[in-house]
Amino acid sequence: MRSSVGPPVVGEDFFDRETELRQLAARIRDGNHVLLTGQRRMGKTSIAKELGARLEQKGWVFLYIDVEGETSEEAMIANLAEAVHPVRAVSSRLARSMKEWVGKEFERVEEISAFEFGVKVRSGLNQVTWRHRGRDIIRYLADHNASVLVVIDEFPIFLTRLLKLPDGRDRVEGLLSWIRAVLQESGRRSPVVMLSGSIGLVPLVGRLGLPDRINYLDEFRLGPWDRKTCVQCIERLAAANDLDLADGVADAVYDQLGLGVPHHVQSFFGKLRDLALAGSERITITDVADVYRTKMLGPAGEVDFLYYEKRLHDALADDRNFEIAMTVLAEVATHDLFTPQTRSTLELHFGQVVTDARRRVDLVLDILVHDGYLERDGLNLAFRSNWLKDWWSVRFGNYEPSHGAPLPEPR
Repeated sequence: MRSSVGPPVVGEDFFDRETELRQLAARIRDGNHVLLTGQRRMGKTSIAKELGARLEQKGWVFLYIDVEGETSEEAMIANLAEAVHPVRAVSSRLARSMKEWVGKEFERVEEISAFEFGVKVRSGLNQVTWRHRGRDIIRYLADHNASVLVVIDEFPIFLTRLLKLPDGRDRVEGLLSWIRAVLQESGRRSPVVMLSGSIGLVPLVGRLGLPDRINYLDEFRLGPWDRKTCVQCIERLAAANDLDLADGVADAVYDQLGLGVPHHVQSFFGKLRDLALAGSERITITDVADVYRTKMLGPAGEVDFLYYEKRLHDALADDRNFEIAMTVLAEVATHDLFTPQTRSTLELHFGQVVTDARRRVDLVLDILVHDGYLERDGLNLAFRSNWLKDWWSVRFGNYEPSHGAPLPEPR
């Protein structure tokens, strides 16, 4: 088992999640379209790819596309066509139909790369034709002699990009309606679709007043590892990397993090391994505390933290809402709780600059909870992850309780 920080892990590097894999596989085999949700860095992409690989061993076709960087519906359909390329029965049929689209037929599909295939399909797409051509692909997949799973990753981020266009809301509504319609048209033979992403789709469509557009999706929330699983992962990584851990080190890592987010566990282990490679013969509990303070909360951990901040901005898609969110997080990081009294003060403050402060605060708090930044503690909100709380404390170390004060400058 390799120490892997960043890219999705599959095969021998994939750890645990056996229960979740069984549950997801059962839903997929029953033909349920799935919305895979969960806190940032929880391993959603890894579990989707591992599930796909295991289903392929059972005779399924697995297609994976990442639409994070795309800005049009045509690009999404072209990505799907590129993923379809290795499925010769489908891609050959798609190529033959190109004569109707662009006036000429492709050369033999096997003679061009998947990327070239996607580019050629893209040449026949525009804001009108993508619906028809996308419907063709889904229909060809439905007619295929094997079951098909299509994973569309970072789908909510793709929608936020569409929203920034002049007619963004209409395009998002149109795309969501189209996906639902084409899947329903194919009935029980439809390819099974799993939508996933690092920001929440449910809060996004709720904000747009479009929750009915995703009511056919079966939501599956991926949670954190428990203490036992985190300890087992760290010990297995240590054995695979010849690290000598003192008793209690794996538990100490979990205690410092406060929450078993797989990426955070891997990141922490990687920094402990760096310490060992620098000459430490044995990793001790004291080393864990030092690495947490100097590495996880230092410059080496800043990339991970900035990822959270960027994704929060993506989810909110509004500078004023982002300002409200940062104020809430600063309050919780430095004073442990966000209370109803603090909320009232926050609404009064932002009510001086916007007319819908209460609605905005409602939206921000829903996203902070849904996307795993905070959790409800009775009527209050609090961090569940020590690492996130401590990072925001570092970020806003000079913050004072909000009594109508503006957002402080970060340190």
